[in-house]
Amino acid sequence: MAGSVNKVILIGRLGKDPEMRFTPNGRAVTNFTMATNENWTDQNGEKQERTEWHRIVAWGKLAENCAKLLSKGKQAYVEGRLQTRAWDDRDGNKRYTTEVVANAMQILTPADNARGFSDNDQDSGYGSNDSRGNDDSAGNDVQEFDDIPF
Repeated sequence: MAGSVNKVILIGRLGKDPEMRFTPNGRAVTNFTMATNENWTDQNGEKQERTEWHRIVAWGKLAENCAKLLSKGKQAYVEGRLQTRAWDDRDGNKRYTTEVVANAMQILTPADNARGFSDNDQDSGYGSNDSRGNDDSAGNDVQEFDDIPF
């Protein structure tokens, strides 16, 4: 098999309200955290649970929609890719973080119209055309996820 795949699909709940800001050239970027849970029964027959926290970043129109429609405790479907960034902290130490760069989001909390947002379709006005952090996006889109089997 040639090439590689970098794809993440998460279904979880937001740990806090999304935070939106803008790049110097005016492009929206929204950050939020999402918790996923794993349940299992250990070898002693006792139920166990582990919560994993994920950092999510969305760009452009998708970022605006995430900031507007998501809030702490809401359940959402997020699709994207893993990206690791590095920087030097105040003490000069090299720091790293791995995050999911979102390219699609759907609200799963029933009270919300369960509208899906993505960066693949060009006509609808929802989502970001380019979730890679480049500032040259032009198109917008919406993607419905009615065929998710859960």
